[in-house]
Order: sequence, then structure tokens, then C-alpha cells
Amino acid sequence: MTNPQKTWSRFKYPQSLIRYIIYLIVFVFIVYSLEYLNVPVGRFFTMFGRLGNMITTRYYPPDISHALQKEYLSYVLETIQMAYLGSLFGILFSIPISWFASFNVTPSRRFAYPIGRFIIMACRSVHEMIWTIIFVIVIGFGMFPGVLALTMFSIGFAGKLFSEEIEAIKFGQIEAIRATGANPIQVFLYAVLPQVRVAWAGISIYTWDSAFRAATVLGYFGAGGMGWYLKEAVERLETLKVSAILLTIISLVIVSEVVSAWARNRISKMR
Repeated sequence: MTNPQKTWSRFKYPQSLIRYIIYLIVFVFIVYSLEYLNVPVGRFFTMFGRLGNMITTRYYPPDISHALQKEYLSYVLETIQMAYLGSLFGILFSIPISWFASFNVTPSRRFAYPIGRFIIMACRSVHEMIWTIIFVIVIGFGMFPGVLALTMFSIGFAGKLFSEEIEAIKFGQIEAIRATGANPIQVFLYAVLPQVRVAWAGISIYTWDSAFRAATVLGYFGAGGMGWYLKEAVERLETLKVSAILLTIISLVIVSEVVSAWARNRISKMR
């Protein structure tokens, strides 16, 4: 039988009261937001039926032969190249930027640290699609603005994770290298990199994986690749081709996820 005294003791402490008040505030805020935004919650339960009906009547069966055409496969190759170049340039730029943005090893806490942090935050604050639109306006259509957009995305993504790994390293090796009279670059090369190289390799693979997912849709905004082909099919109302392109994108993302997970697993065993 439950002891009433013990049950009451769980509610009499201030921390328990605060916790339940927070739960209540969150619940009230959710209800208020749904009412304020006029969200039709009831439609959620009928949405799947309408979605299934639309897919079966408009997008099925997908035109698989269209996805095997040489022209479309060239767009797929462009997407892979765009993701590779964007993530590669972003990772390379992220190495010195993350060094500047790491408070424990930055060459200058007064100048280099705020500059490095600002660059990372600026790149992370703007979505890659917005970067694409900006570069398309400035440069024009093609893969180049897509590569630049993915470079900015990769700097914000990898730069933050790189700097966090640096700030978590053991400081003893750094002090030992500094005691020999090494300059900041030598300290970074011989005391910092050996401690973060494995983690950085895993982050680099994850960055490419994320950049590839973004690259599949950047073409919709003028950056070329599969997204541009998808935009043309949507504007022409060629729904069977659209479903084939979407299946191709999903398949490539799955393959990318499997390969990157395998590579990250191999790298984690090197620790």
C-alpha cells in the first residue's frame, strides 16, 4: 500500500514545485501557440489519406527510365561534384578559422578569437539556400554559386565543431610544446592537431554528408545539379518525372548516409 506521507514528500520540495510549474508553462504556451497560429490540428489525422491519394493518382508510377537518361545522370554527377568541392573548401577554410575561434589556443584572444567566432556565427546564421540565392544574384546561374554556398555552410558547420574539439583537448601537451620555445603555428601543428585529428576526420565526413543533402536541392534556386532538373520538371507539371527525381535523391542520400556512417565507424575505432 502506498504511504501517503511518502507521496506527499515528493511534492513538498521547492525543486519539484518549480519543475511542475515549468511543465505547466510549457503546456500552456503550446496550447496558446496552436490557438494563436490557428493551426488546424484536426486536419493532421486526415492528412495522410489525402497525401496517399495524391501520390497514387499523380506521382505513381514514377518514370524510372527518365532517371536513367544520360542528361539526368550528368546532373547527378554535378551534384556530387558540387557537394565535394563545397565541403572540401569549407573544411580547409575551417581549420585556421577554428584555430582562431578556440579560446584556449587562439593566437590572439583580443583580435583573432572574436574574428574567428564572428566568421563561424555569420556562416551558421544564414541558411545555405539563402547563400545560394545571394550568390546566384551576384554571380549568376551555375554550379559556382552552389559551391560557394556549400563552402559557407561547411565553414559554419565544421568550424564550430572543430573549435569545440580544440577547446576540449588536454592542455599539458600544449604547455610542453610552448616550453620548448615553439611559436603558435608549431604549437598548433604538434600539440593541437595530434589530439583532434581523429575527431576532425569524423566531423569532415559528416560535413560532406550534410553538404551532399543540401546540394540535392540547391539547384532549385539556380545552382545547377539535380535541384535544377527537379525545378524544370515541377514547372512543367511532369509529375511522373518529379517522383523519379525524388526517388533518385532519396536513394543517393541513403547511400551517402550508409557510406559516411561506415567511414565514421572506422575512424572511431582509431581512437
